[in-house]
Amino acid sequence: MNMQEAADRADAMLDATFAAIKPEVRWSSTATTTGSCDVTRRRMVMTIVSEQRRGNFLGLVERFWKQSGYAIKSVNPDPQMPAIFAQSRDGFAISVSVGAKGNVDFEVDTPCVKESSVAEPTSQPNGTSNVDTWPLPLPNVHSDFWSAGAPPASN
Repeated sequence: MNMQEAADRADAMLDATFAAIKPEVRWSSTATTTGSCDVTRRRMVMTIVSEQRRGNFLGLVERFWKQSGYAIKSVNPDPQMPAIFAQSRDGFAISVSVGAKGNVDFEVDTPCVKESSVAEPTSQPNGTSNVDTWPLPLPNVHSDFWSAGAPPASN
């Protein structure tokens, strides 16, 4: 596997994760970085995920990752800045973390692979593309579900 193929695999992992999030959230690609033999792909959720819905959001992501065969490596239960770190069977590390301002970021780090050039992701964001924007804007898309100020009602 070369770096481009690894980047494509990282994109597929992110695509599948975002497809599993219901209701859908808006997202943007952020900077891709490369090392001597690895690639990091990132996405930022542009939908506001309220503090009251973070647990639901992270729980949904964690369940999907487990169902996908990823091993959960660690969980940061901090109520303000929680995070989940997982790894695929083929050595790709995937994480989701909540930042200090409530921003939700996803990242996939590839294992070391054969060096090659790496193109930008081909997955089209359903939010504004922020690849060349710094600093990144905070989430600004309202969702009746994810942005709500109360936990969802039990059924």
